Amino acid sequence: MDQDLTNSAIHRQNILNNPYSLEQIEKATEIRGIYFEGRNVLLKEQVASFFEVSVRTIESYLAKFDGELTSNGYEVIRTNRLINLKKAIYESDVAEVSFGNIKKSPKLGIFDFPSFLNLAMLLVDSDRARLLRKLILDVVIDTVNSRTGGATKYINQRDEDFIHAWYPQETYRKQFTDALRDHVDLGNFKYPLYTNKVYISIFKENADEYRKVLRLSNGDKLRDTFYSEVLDLVASYECGFAGALEQRSQEIDRKLSASEVDRLFANFESLPHWRPLVERARHKMASRDLAFRDALHAHLKNYVAPLQREEFEKFLGAKSKELNERLAEASDVFKRLKERG
Repeated sequence: MDQDLTNSAIHRQNILNNPYSLEQIEKATEIRGIYFEGRNVLLKEQVASFFEVSVRTIESYLAKFDGELTSNGYEVIRTNRLINLKKAIYESDVAEVSFGNIKKSPKLGIFDFPSFLNLAMLLVDSDRARLLRKLILDVVIDTVNSRTGGATKYINQRDEDFIHAWYPQETYRKQFTDALRDHVDLGNFKYPLYTNKVYISIFKENADEYRKVLRLSNGDKLRDTFYSEVLDLVASYECGFAGALEQRSQEIDRKLSASEVDRLFANFESLPHWRPLVERARHKMASRDLAFRDALHAHLKNYVAPLQREEFEKFLGAKSKELNERLAEASDVFKRLKERG
């Protein structure tokens, strides 16, 4: 997917919320400013000089994108902090720029590194900003690939909760297929038919549509790519609907027709307790897949939001691990689950 950072606030925020990419971008750019309060910051004049635009252009973007730039680190310094900032400016060894008469200035705006990058992702009037955007995207891709071994298809498995959702779901799946076998008067077509009804109810795509969005091959198992929240919800649907099929079949003392199953499922999926769980699963799938897999679920585009820092730490940080590592560590968990079963 073409990521035009100048037009996508979500893409911009995903980059700025990813501490691992930010670290690598900062190393790659080696931007040096004024050392202030433990970090490097830049004045408007320095930023304008770097991007080869006028200060007025920078001020125009600050006015237009004030909320976004401020939330990502741009701030106006006053009072005692301003005194310390002016001192840091005079002590800095950065290249000379036209600071104006800062001695008499009652306030100064400063960009930290994230807000500087934020501006670079907005500026359409600068060739340097365009080149920096290309570098940003390259570093983001390289960072994600290096931390996942290039296997973003299975990045869901790096979540420490995945294994606890993945292991028991086959049991619930069997309850569902057994219920379809025993209580639904329809041929083998019923298994993919009602599996797709579950998928469409939860994330608005059938199995084939989901495969196309994630660019899966025939050998890939869909559920191996589901996030733990989606796996849990699919298991809850299948386990719950299996019980509903069995109960209704016993009430009428026969197998259910396709139309009867359809009506039963429509009532089942409309139960109000599903709504918050479905909303959460859609939000997680849509937002994570866009950020990590560069995959847009068109039917869920209204659920896409920038990922928070904790999400990047969950899937890219020290606590995230490959599935085989978790399997080795969790053998005792499996034993306990088997004993309970």
